Amino acid sequence: MNKIKLGILGGGGDSLIGVLHRVASNMYDRYEITGGVFNPNYDENISFAKKIGVNTGRVYVDFDTFIEEETKIPKEDRIEVVSVLTPNFLHFPMAKKLLENGFHVICEKPLTTSYNEALELESLQKQHKAIFAVTYTYTGYPMVRHMKHMIAKGELGEIQKVDIQYYQGWINPVIHDPEVRKTVWRLDPKKAGISSCIGDIGTHAFQMTEYLTGMEVKSILSDLNMLYDDNSLDLDGTVLIRFSKTVKGVIRASQIATGEENGLTVAIYGKKGAFKWEQENPNILYHIRDDKPKSIIKPGHAFVSEVANDGTKLPGGHPEGIFDAMGNIYKGVAKALRSENAFDGEYPNMNDGVRGMLFIEKVVESNKNGNVWVHLENQ
Repeated sequence: MNKIKLGILGGGGDSLIGVLHRVASNMYDRYEITGGVFNPNYDENISFAKKIGVNTGRVYVDFDTFIEEETKIPKEDRIEVVSVLTPNFLHFPMAKKLLENGFHVICEKPLTTSYNEALELESLQKQHKAIFAVTYTYTGYPMVRHMKHMIAKGELGEIQKVDIQYYQGWINPVIHDPEVRKTVWRLDPKKAGISSCIGDIGTHAFQMTEYLTGMEVKSILSDLNMLYDDNSLDLDGTVLIRFSKTVKGVIRASQIATGEENGLTVAIYGKKGAFKWEQENPNILYHIRDDKPKSIIKPGHAFVSEVANDGTKLPGGHPEGIFDAMGNIYKGVAKALRSENAFDGEYPNMNDGVRGMLFIEKVVESNKNGNVWVHLENQ
């Protein structure tokens, strides 16, 4: 098989995101990491490339040189798709230039630092007919995909309530020291954008609501907590959501939930039943009904949907985790790049990224204007 030539921007050293994407890209033997810019320091960049076995001849001093040199290479030999793993403020300029120069893109979330930037990227992506993925990782879990499939088949009946919680506690040890919190880039508006917690993990929860239900949130009301007057970005937030007059829900996100690790939990309630899922126990999906005992669904069995088992690499009973979820997203992108048959929602796309940025801006707007209802309408 002719492997897809992958470039990577950022993610060098001990970066968690870098490890996650590199492992994921290798999981199905569809990609070859061909080059990139892993680190802004060129010596460290080269040293890291040698460490992971990447040809240093395709590792560049900076992003502009990457574009200049790669576009000189014949199309059949140049890097085909580029993963953007840099801090938030670099997503837009990098993705924009990549699209303008004929590359496909896999971008970390949030897509950009503003909704208008997201719309500009969407226009460019359509103009250049590029494949563009935004890595909302949790949609890659087999049980999340099974849940989406079963909801679409009507297993729960009409949806009545959506409750998604995403609690972490990692900021708690640093936020209370004014000098230490100045060093955290996610709390710097110039690098993180207009939101910290909602922009980092709240956007995951929002994307999950629309991914699973197949419906768009129409309006929201938010209440954010910055904790200290000299901290301008949110650390915690509660967002009421409305899909329609009778379908509503809540998104709760926090990075000051002391002791929490990566507590993403999902509950979707319909007329006929409900699904519950926890990211920290990803192989278990609970199906709850009024007239039957609670049932547990696990991946790797014949009774699970084809879309779930397509993303399951091990026999039943073997835990799969975040690397596997991201690997399934890379697999979905590979299918798109090679025009192969794919399931609905195999990778989060540009629309997910644009909707995510709209959500972030409207959450901040609602909170700023006194916790009022605001509409989420794409331009």
